[in-house]
Amino acid sequence: MSGLSVLAIGCLLFWPSGVKRSFGGFCGSMFVVGAGLSTLETAADPFLAICGPPRYSEVRLNLAQAVQGVGSFVAPLLAARVFFRHAESEAGLTNVQWTYLAVACFVALLIVLFALVPMPEITDADMAEQETEIVGEDVGPLRKQYNLFLGVWSQFWYVGAQVAIAGYFINYCIEAGKTSTQGSDLLAIAQGLYAANRFIAAGLMTISFFRPRFMLAAYLGMCAVFSIAAMNTQGDAGIALFIMIFVFESCCFATIFTLALRGIGRHTKRGASFLVSAISGGAVVPPMMGAVVTAHNAHFAMIIPFMGYVLAYAFPIYVNFFNKDAMDSHRETDLNVIPREGAGGEKEAGVVEERENNAAPPASAGKE
Repeated sequence: MSGLSVLAIGCLLFWPSGVKRSFGGFCGSMFVVGAGLSTLETAADPFLAICGPPRYSEVRLNLAQAVQGVGSFVAPLLAARVFFRHAESEAGLTNVQWTYLAVACFVALLIVLFALVPMPEITDADMAEQETEIVGEDVGPLRKQYNLFLGVWSQFWYVGAQVAIAGYFINYCIEAGKTSTQGSDLLAIAQGLYAANRFIAAGLMTISFFRPRFMLAAYLGMCAVFSIAAMNTQGDAGIALFIMIFVFESCCFATIFTLALRGIGRHTKRGASFLVSAISGGAVVPPMMGAVVTAHNAHFAMIIPFMGYVLAYAFPIYVNFFNKDAMDSHRETDLNVIPREGAGGEKEAGVVEERENNAAPPASAGKE
């Protein structure tokens, strides 16, 4: 709710910025909007990963990220072709003000909705008890959570490569003989395929054969393969190979996030904050790629995201060869999936239900 509140305030600030014709005001408003969105994602991703049956963590977060991907695909098209077609004119500026006011009203409606709907609060003790029930022992101190730290490492380099790929796609298309407008349209197609394949990946993960650790290894590996292929291919074929990188990037972020949180019990919340902070890789790798683009060209610069994917691949190697038992024990558990008998003989299921007597929630987020 805090993130939504900051987002709503940022959207409302666009109105006085438009009235005053203040470029600085628009920049400040956008900064506040960004702060709200980052706060929202920091809270939402860990919640989706841990609030529910452990075996479906990857499915939940991939579905949520798929919806986000649809927004990333649709929003620029609506902005360019509907809402902000004539933003340089007086009428266009008015459209900007009304658009952001409408967004602020919608966000305010979401705040009211979340305030009325009872949301479970998950504590470190809840996560510790759930983990003990799955593996039968305490997870140990934070410094020994090697799975988490490798996940943070992988997320840092993966996000850096992902942002670099998206940022220099149009440059690559121009070198391949396209105009900037054609490059923008191709980028929209790539983002659409990216969003669609997130739904496909989430569906595949519901099938026992397609274990998340297998899919992460395959998808991240294909990102590296297509990066080096696009680096050495010219023309339309190179663009097609580049677009395939978007396709295989689809499930990587959410799957790294959830696999890195598996098996860390009471450290889950802190671990989630580390994983969210790893998104800072998106501020490190793109300047490196930009420097290579300036010194050479966009094709040669594909070596930078390729190296990012290679560095990120340390985590799939670890979870598939050194920590697969821990990954699979969470994947195969029926905790919070199959109803169990409660103390009074009644059937129990779900994460946390609102008690009729408004009693405190149960001790374990995985028990109800």
